[in-house]
Amino acid sequence: MRELSVPPTASVGPGDALTDMVATNAAEHPDEVGLRRQQAGQWVDVTYAEFAAEVAGVAKGLIAGGVQAGDRVGLMARTRYEWTVLDYAIWTAGAVVVPMYETSSADQVAWILSDAGARAVVVENAEHAATVESVRSEAPELGPVWVIDDGGLDTLTAAGADVPGSELTARRASLSADSLATLIYTSGTTGRPKGCELTHANFLFEIRNGMTLLSRFMNPDGSLLLFIPLAHVLARVMQVGALNTRTVIGHTPDIKDLVGDLGRFQPTFVLAVPRVFEKVFNGAKAKAEADGKGKIFGRAAEVAVDWSRAQDTGGPGLALRVQHALFDKLVYGKLRAALGGRCAGAISGGAPLGERLGHFFRGIGVTIFEGYGLTETTAAAAVNHDAALRIGTVGRPLPGVDAAIADDGEVLLRGGIVMRGYWKNEQATTEAIDADGWFRTGDIGELDAQGFLRITGRKKEILVTAGGKNVAPAVLEDRLRAHKLVSQCLVVGDQRPFIAALVTLDVEALPTWLKAQGKDTSLTPEQLRDDPELLAELDTAVAEANKAVSQAEAIKKFRVLSDDFTEDNGTLTPSLKLKRAVVMKQFGTEVEALYTR
Repeated sequence: MRELSVPPTASVGPGDALTDMVATNAAEHPDEVGLRRQQAGQWVDVTYAEFAAEVAGVAKGLIAGGVQAGDRVGLMARTRYEWTVLDYAIWTAGAVVVPMYETSSADQVAWILSDAGARAVVVENAEHAATVESVRSEAPELGPVWVIDDGGLDTLTAAGADVPGSELTARRASLSADSLATLIYTSGTTGRPKGCELTHANFLFEIRNGMTLLSRFMNPDGSLLLFIPLAHVLARVMQVGALNTRTVIGHTPDIKDLVGDLGRFQPTFVLAVPRVFEKVFNGAKAKAEADGKGKIFGRAAEVAVDWSRAQDTGGPGLALRVQHALFDKLVYGKLRAALGGRCAGAISGGAPLGERLGHFFRGIGVTIFEGYGLTETTAAAAVNHDAALRIGTVGRPLPGVDAAIADDGEVLLRGGIVMRGYWKNEQATTEAIDADGWFRTGDIGELDAQGFLRITGRKKEILVTAGGKNVAPAVLEDRLRAHKLVSQCLVVGDQRPFIAALVTLDVEALPTWLKAQGKDTSLTPEQLRDDPELLAELDTAVAEANKAVSQAEAIKKFRVLSDDFTEDNGTLTPSLKLKRAVVMKQFGTEVEALYTR
């Protein structure tokens, strides 16, 4: 087993908690702007004193609403200023935050609220509230529901007006480094999502050892615009890290006008999944081609990549420097302007960025630091940074993190960032974390001689879309196979822009359906694969399967295959389990067709 141990640069005291940074900032930097919130299309400054007062007011309201120390409180909303207020208010009340994606289905909400034993929920809008109410019978411990868009934070603050400050002091004192901070539900390869228990110490260890690597960006002179969901652990860690380093935070929930928001906020640093960077590149390329400047953009992109690669091999020569300077004026400056004009760096996570895209952005003057981690490791376990950058890898392990490659190639991680365990699931915890504290990631990777980690494959079957969304295929496949005409299916979408599926037909059920449609009962799957009525029938099956997942996890396209998956053709095991790698190889052209047609 190849192993690398990196000593920590910071520690976490037994009495430390995430709420400390709010109190410290308010006491030591009360008039300093810590956040900026969007109101009526304008960015409005919020000082640390104002933020702390708002957090305290909402925390008192939660206490008045019956939230006790240690209670789990659900939070379902898009990325917005109120999310951060509520996150810290729930902690200040001594409780545990249970985030849910705002796109979560009723089934997902029911499971999370019931499994977590949530006592209260804050949601963004009436639609979310209706979803929660529709599953209330499945969450017997659930009490009040507050709605942000209906003035929920003002309602909470008013309700808590008579709660004494001493009660908040007592609640904060009840917290320790070992206290549970959040339960984040993450999809497994089988079964229901599991709740990852992340403590205050997990977050503090992550940011204290990791944020120093990004000190060029994460500091009182820096600013960070958050737009990926705060229900995702990576955005959450960056939120906490920004408050800890006094980096100004902004939120935007709607990425339809992301370029506009970036231009108005002008961050020095952004956090995104690879899909966002792909869209910036593709959008610029499409605009250039539409303006008849496609060849110029193509050459500019080549120069950017070559210039970046040259940084790792002694630096660019004179000719390359001249070309780079020219394109900086013609092309690169406009791309930097699309990121707000002040952005000098970015973090990419959730899915592989791709070496070429990494070199391109470094070449235009915006270095993307790719990292790697899981919900179970409180986001980043490894990351590239100024002092140790190797594009195409996910960087070196963070200080205080041990990394190892098992004999079968699986990446193992150990350290203060590793979760406490899975909520109410001792068996899953034991399977994931061994007696020596090593967490089995399920990913396959390599550690090079300089300690850089490269992820080369996925041991588990979880799909990660290009947008960074984790999708458990079994949930969709099981539901899709429930339709009478479906024999087998394979959900695809790993590193792709959306989820899709390959579907095979049940040849025994087919004749009955054909007869009912007034069609020739001898028609074969090959002859029917593009039949409009058949596709309409399967559309209903897909729609039914999609009810079990969020919009981001839903099947967007499917393709009917001419042949079924069988043991004879090697696509099924003797126990009739899909051999995913074999199917992907045999039907690779069909998969490509899903994304090119």
